[in-house]
Amino acid sequence: MNLAYQLRPQTLDDYVGQEDLVGRGKLIRRMIESDTLFSIILWGPPGSGKTTLASIIAHEANADFHVLSAVSTGKEDLNKIVKTAKEQTLFSKKTILFIDEIHRWNKAQQDVLLPYVESGLITLIGATTENPSFEINSALLSRCKVFVLNSLSEADLNQIITRALTDKDRGMGTYGKTIDKHVRELMIRLSGGDARVLLNAVEMAVINYKEKKITEQIIKDIFQTRSSGLYDKKAEEHYNIISAFIKSIRGSDPDAALYYLSRMLEGGEDPKFIARRMIILASEDIGLADRGALIQANAGFEAVDKIGMPEAQLTLAHICLYLATAPKSRAVANALGRAKAAVYEHPNEPVPLHLRNAPTKLMKNLGYSKGYEWSDRHVGPKDNRSFLPDKLKSKTFYDKQP
Repeated sequence: MNLAYQLRPQTLDDYVGQEDLVGRGKLIRRMIESDTLFSIILWGPPGSGKTTLASIIAHEANADFHVLSAVSTGKEDLNKIVKTAKEQTLFSKKTILFIDEIHRWNKAQQDVLLPYVESGLITLIGATTENPSFEINSALLSRCKVFVLNSLSEADLNQIITRALTDKDRGMGTYGKTIDKHVRELMIRLSGGDARVLLNAVEMAVINYKEKKITEQIIKDIFQTRSSGLYDKKAEEHYNIISAFIKSIRGSDPDAALYYLSRMLEGGEDPKFIARRMIILASEDIGLADRGALIQANAGFEAVDKIGMPEAQLTLAHICLYLATAPKSRAVANALGRAKAAVYEHPNEPVPLHLRNAPTKLMKNLGYSKGYEWSDRHVGPKDNRSFLPDKLKSKTFYDKQP
């Protein structure tokens, strides 16, 4: 039995979550009720209901529904559906094409789809866990409405658990299993908001364990006590969490920094990636406010590289706490930014003659190196001359107290 498949809602009234999209008077419900379908992209985390929603839309619209997975299909599969769609127009029947993980189709594959979406022959419903702005061709994206699906709430997931354990026709109600509130909360937390993961856990707890009550230990056994959260090293959440980690250190919040560090490590992130980011932060956000920060961060990277996981977690936590509690200064980053801006405005200013090397007699005669002193008494230009080119001699890039 595939519980997630068996319990998949058939109508919007049975659909759980995303009330801001499918609730009474909301846009997707209006679209279905008025029979004015248009191509859409559903962007949201795993298990938030993208596939189910697409199926419901097709069912309510009485459309010819086709499903492709972008991972395993391509141009030939699309051409077959296009041929069928043309035949369906003879019977005034609409064709809806659902492409799961549409971000995995390359530009050429997406370009093939474009004219059929533009002509209205195919109504596209694309599902993605990635930001469509980066992963879907702008031409195709401009012809679709993007809907953002959020992770299901605790109340939504509780409703799904109840339905799974009580529905005798499509769920597991005939087993008569019960579950306490705190065990529900544990299951919801470990599922990471993914309804599919949650239902798989319910199914395992009911079928593989004889106990009438689903206990905390059963759930820990099923999840192997590790979080099965949404972290994916190649997906949107990867960037969200590393961003939150860096911003927490920058904001001198060691508790938040440790939390995001732990999420990355539990999600299988490369520890050297985290260590490299902390080296960057040591110069960018601490700089000269704590001259040991860069040394500590670099030493941390070397230690992580030498000892590996899982012991490297301690080193990462050590450096994370050091940087989070260190004084902060943007002086280095700000100074570099001002200098680069000056280069952009004055890219080819001649180097002052007194700073130029003079290895030949001709160069000396032209004034190269004239007015520069390098002695025990003084190093640098004489007579208060500037190290900077003339047009920039009044510029100050480095502010000691930014």
